[in-house]
Amino acid sequence: MRALGLMSGTSVDGIDVALIETDGERVASFGPTLTVPYPDDVRRLIRAAFAAEQPSEATTAAERAVTQTHVAAARLWSATHGVALDSLDVAGFHGQTITHRPEKRFTWQIGDGAGLARALGVRVVNDLRVADVAAGGQGAPLVPVFHAALVRELPRPVAVVNIGGVANVTWIGGDDALLAFDTGPGNAPIDDWCARRAGQRFDRDGALAASGKVDRTRLERWVQHRYFARRPPKSLDRGDFNDTWADGLSVADGAATLTRATARAIALAARFFPQGARQWIVTGGGARNPTLLAAIAAETGAPVVAASTLGWDADALEAQAFAFLAVRSLRGLPLTFPTTTGAPRPLCGGRLHLPS
Repeated sequence: MRALGLMSGTSVDGIDVALIETDGERVASFGPTLTVPYPDDVRRLIRAAFAAEQPSEATTAAERAVTQTHVAAARLWSATHGVALDSLDVAGFHGQTITHRPEKRFTWQIGDGAGLARALGVRVVNDLRVADVAAGGQGAPLVPVFHAALVRELPRPVAVVNIGGVANVTWIGGDDALLAFDTGPGNAPIDDWCARRAGQRFDRDGALAASGKVDRTRLERWVQHRYFARRPPKSLDRGDFNDTWADGLSVADGAATLTRATARAIALAARFFPQGARQWIVTGGGARNPTLLAAIAAETGAPVVAASTLGWDADALEAQAFAFLAVRSLRGLPLTFPTTTGAPRPLCGGRLHLPS
C-alpha cells in the first residue's frame, strides 16, 4: 500500500509528512518527505491544552488548529512533490499528544481523524495508542515494530533511540526479540530551558550545551529519580520531567547539565537489555545535536551513530512509522506487544475513518 504518515511529537515543533510503500511487515520503498513547522499561535494553543483530561474550549481550539495544520501540511506535501492525494491507500495520523496517563488508562492525541479524511479524500487511521492503553498497556512507544523492519540487515543486538520531547529505545535481538520503553526526558527540558532562559526554541547543534559545564552533583542527584529504576514496560508524559531542576545554573551550564541528563537516562536503559547492544542508532530531533550524541557515546561506552549515516531519514522516521502502523492496522496486525508496551497480548489498534 501507498501510505502517508503524519506525525507531530511532544516537542510541538511541527508536522512531519512521509510516504512509504509497505505491506505492514517490510518496507518496499521510501517516498518523499516534508516538515512543516507549527505557527507560533498553533503552538501556543497546543501548550494551553497540555495535561487536559476533559474537553474544554482550550482543547477544542487546539484540536481544530491541529487538524487544519495537518490538512495544510498534507496538501503542501502533495503540491511540493507532485504526488496526488487520491493515489494514496491510507494516511496514518498520529495527532498531537496533550496528555498521556497510562496509569489511569488514559491517553489523548487530539486531531479530528474524520475531518482529515474528508478534507484529503483519503482513508485515515488515527487513535493508534488508545486500544493499548485501554487494555492496560503503556501506549508507548509505538515505533518498535517499524524499527525491527528497518534493522533486518544489521548486526544485532542493536538499540534504536528516538529522541523527541521524550526519548525512547527499542532493543532488537538476533532472534527479532523486541524490548522497548521510554528512557526518560528527551529534548523537552532542553528546549524549555532554551525558550525560558535563552530566548531560542532549541539548542541548535548543541552549541549552548557545548559552551557550558555539567553540574555533576546535580546530575547525580537527578538520576536517583525512581523512574530510572522501574522495570519496563514504562512510558512518560512530556511534563513528567522538566527544566526547573536546573534553576540556579547559568544558561550554558543549565543546557549542558540537561543535555547530559538526557544522555545518562538513555545509558541507564541498558541495564534492562537482555544483551548489550552492539551499536546505538539515534534518530529524532536529538540526532541533529552533536553535543548530545557525544554525551550518549560517553555515557554508554558503545558505538553511537546518527540514523542518517545508515541512510535513514531521521527527521521523517516517526512519520514513516505511523504510515507503517496504519497499514498494519488495516491488515489487523499487532502494533504493540507485551515487551514493548506491557500490553497483555499482541494488540492491533487504530480507528479507521473513510473519506465520505
